[in-house]
This record gives sequence, structure tokens and C-alpha cells, in this order.
Amino acid sequence: MLNVSHLTRSYGSFKAVDDVSFTIKQGEIIGLLGHNGAGKTTIMKMISGYLESDTGCVSLNGITLKDNPKQLQRQLGYLPESLPVYPDMTVAEYLDYAATLKGLTGNEKRSELKRAIAATDIRAKLLAPIHTLSRGYKQRVGVAQAILGKPKLLILDEPTNGLDPEQTQHMRKLIKDIAKHATVILSTHIMQEVNAICDRVLILKSGQLVLDEKLTALNNAQHLLVETNCENETVFNAIEGIRGATKRAEHYWQLDLEDTTEIKTVACRVSKTLIENSFALYALHSEKRDLETLFNDINNNGLSSTKGGAHAA
Repeated sequence: MLNVSHLTRSYGSFKAVDDVSFTIKQGEIIGLLGHNGAGKTTIMKMISGYLESDTGCVSLNGITLKDNPKQLQRQLGYLPESLPVYPDMTVAEYLDYAATLKGLTGNEKRSELKRAIAATDIRAKLLAPIHTLSRGYKQRVGVAQAILGKPKLLILDEPTNGLDPEQTQHMRKLIKDIAKHATVILSTHIMQEVNAICDRVLILKSGQLVLDEKLTALNNAQHLLVETNCENETVFNAIEGIRGATKRAEHYWQLDLEDTTEIKTVACRVSKTLIENSFALYALHSEKRDLETLFNDINNNGLSSTKGGAHAA
């Protein structure tokens, strides 16, 4: 389990990361989202030990980064957005070098190299110099070095960048397989990737964590949209399971639901109440929160922080 507690990092008067805390269980895949400059890369660098925090603590399975940096880093795999590779090395030479840096030797080293090569499907390019590879193959080489040693924490920054659709599907499956025995942090600008493979999403804005929520909760219906000739909000507010009624337009109402509400039950109550009171019901359907829309609302409309929503513990 990864525990990040009150991380802060400033550059002069600019606070790149501002008191960020979260916990991730083994087996979870977390989507880390935010516009450029939101603090994503800084947080990933601090978790990896590449960058020192001003304040705060990082621990992995009880090992703290401050007290035992090398021990923690041996359990970590990291794919930065721009992987520093040696272009004149062949793929095989580079992976052998990366395995050595991770302290792998003998049979364990050979076994891990074979596993990483097979998992990323790069055998055909083993003898090719890295500078001759396409962007997609370079990305796969980067993932291969990141998963060497079976890390307990895997940090991936834009792992599907440059991959074609078939390679992207392969990468998604690989990440899910790795997550069975590890904790995974996935930073990406592609919302489809988060929806496809992540369990939870963290959204950063101006260095602060403004949303920490499970995707299942985000995808649950939060509103009922009702088209009716009823003009009285009191009729809706009297229905159990509704927090409030807001009129969007003529004959068109938005009903906010309680978090634990069964939407079909409330929809039934709404239709029954309207009909019993001689109102016409033209349409009734749920409105779900879309991740991309929520992300844009947070960044453009200044939605307030919802950090307390769904922390894993």
C-alpha cells in the first residue's frame, strides 16, 4: 500500500504541490489527472525519490522514502513521459543495463528480462539500436524497463503515448495484469484510458488535490431529469430520496438524488406523484456524470474540492 501524506513542493514563491495526501491499496489502478502545470509530474517525481519534497512523507508497504530511499526504490518501476534512453544502445543492451541498475543478477536477471520482453512484445526489435525505433516501440521499451524486477509500485506517465489501437489494448491488459500484484499510478491526458483501466481518479488543480473518487461512484447517476407541466418545486421536494429540484427551462426540471438512493425507486415515485396530482409527464431519465465533463467543470468553473469523497484506506 502506498501512503502519501501532506506532500508540498515550492519553487521560490510558486507552490507546485500544495499539501497533497492520498492512499492507494495494492491492486488499485489510479488515474492521476490535471492540466499541464497542475503538479502531476512533480508528485510522481517526489514519490519516486527523484525530487525531494519540502514537507510530507511517502511510504510503501511500511517503508518510508525518507528513512530507506534505496529500499523503497527497489520496489518501484517508473516510466516518465520522456524516458531518458541511450539512442546508440540496442534494445537488448539497454534492458540489460536497466536490469543491472535494479540490482538483478544471474538467473533472476535472465528470467525478468525474458518476462519484460514477452509482456511488451518487443522481441523483434531486441537487436535494433534505440534511435531507429518508432515512438510506439520506444514507449514499449520504456514500459519493459519499468516492469523489470516485478515492482510493488508502478508509476506510468502517458504509457500509451504513440501506440496504435492494437498496441493500446495490449498495454491496457498488461497494466491490469501488473496491478494484480502491485499498486499502479497512471498519469494521462486521455480520459478513455482512465475509464478503461482505472479504479479511482485523482484530479489536481494548481497543485492541490481537488477530487479523489472511485470511478464507479462518478459513473453513478446523480440526477433525474424530468419534463413535465408541473411548475411547483414543492411537489418534487416532498418526494423521498430527492435533495432538491432545480428548474432548468420551461417544463424541464433537474432533481438531485441522495448518494445512496436507488434511482429506479425515485423515478417510480416521481412518475406516480406527478400522475396522482394530475400533471403531465413528458420524459423522465437519469443524467450521469461524465469524467471529461467533470474534469472540465473542475478546471473551468472552479468546482470546490471533493477530497473527502472516496479515499481508499
